Amino acid sequence: MISFEEIRSLLPQKYPFIFIDKVIEFEEGKKIVCVKNVSGNEPVFVGHFPDFAIMPGVLIIEAMAQASIILFRKSLPPIQSGKDTVFLLASIGNARFTKPVFPGDQLLIEINVEKIVSKGAIIQATVKVDEKAVAKATLTFGIAEKSALL
Repeated sequence: MISFEEIRSLLPQKYPFIFIDKVIEFEEGKKIVCVKNVSGNEPVFVGHFPDFAIMPGVLIIEAMAQASIILFRKSLPPIQSGKDTVFLLASIGNARFTKPVFPGDQLLIEINVEKIVSKGAIIQATVKVDEKAVAKATLTFGIAEKSALL
């Protein structure tokens, strides 16, 4: 639905910090479902419990945030989602990690918009592996122009 090349163009992050491999569902302004394949070859596993590799929770949150940014960039008018616009993670609420994520797992990242306004957004995120929730959170974003932050 949205190619990896387009994902790369929509996210400010670059390798090795892109945590979205593909978008499998997109409903403008409402919902996005993305996939992240967790590989044991990822650089994080060299240092994060090398004898018992587990994906860090902070990277699961980052995957949620990146999926949200793709949704925002594809849903908001160009004036609000252009190259000079940044989406800043303002808060993480009710974050729960219910199962560890291991190399070989495939994350299904479901983002549902609670509210989008001109200066921010609130989303509900759920991450699943094998149809079982492994993480949930409410994320709040601020939307700003780069020039306003300098």
